[in-house]
Amino acid sequence: MTGLTVLLPPSETKREGGDTDCTLDLRALSFPELSDERAAVITAARSVSSEESSARTALKLGPKSIEERFRNLALETSGTMPAIDRYTGVLYDPLGSLTADETSRAWWFDHVVIQSAMFGPIGGGDPVPAYRLSHDSRLGSIRLASHWPGPSSRLLAAHTAGGLVLDLRSEGYRQLGPVSGAVAPRVVSVDGSGRRRALNHWNKTAKGRLVGLLARTGADVSSLPELVAWAAAHGVVFEEHDGSWDLVAESLEPATV
Repeated sequence: MTGLTVLLPPSETKREGGDTDCTLDLRALSFPELSDERAAVITAARSVSSEESSARTALKLGPKSIEERFRNLALETSGTMPAIDRYTGVLYDPLGSLTADETSRAWWFDHVVIQSAMFGPIGGGDPVPAYRLSHDSRLGSIRLASHWPGPSSRLLAAHTAGGLVLDLRSEGYRQLGPVSGAVAPRVVSVDGSGRRRALNHWNKTAKGRLVGLLARTGADVSSLPELVAWAAAHGVVFEEHDGSWDLVAESLEPATV
């Protein structure tokens, strides 16, 4: 594949509901070669979710979230929706995917890959149900940190060959499918004196705004110089600093995009 691939983490929070006429079909997901690995994780997640006590420990659920275990018991019968719509929270909310125009949605479907703990890498348009699983969940004999990296990395490498990979995943999800040569920018804030500070929570908002802008402008880039040029043309500060690439959060404030 040539062009740009944007790698995103999933979100712990997910939109409920979906199309009940379109239930989970592992063969319909991107990278169908992962069907066996996906089936194994689904089985293990169903097992630990079957009892409240095991779900609480394995999925790190508290009193307010314990009922989320039932999502894992209905994975194959509940309704699905495109992955880009399923996830919510500080990274996904800035996309406004449910009200975005069809051109933007098509861009996400073509260019976004989400690293799911349950399904491995999936496309932005892949139909998925709601579930509860994190990169550090404990599923008995299955360790996600060893289950996903090998096959995920091989398929992602083939999928992105000849193009540019913009890796916006958090570290935990990046480890589930490492991609050699990917550009993984830091999100920083720059004060009036030019001093840079890496952001934590708010870095997700900046990443979401970036992916939204890429889609709205129909970004057609396949190399790092082209991405840098696109950023400059749209007022986004994306620059090399001290050996790494920085994305300046202030340049992605709503008033400037």
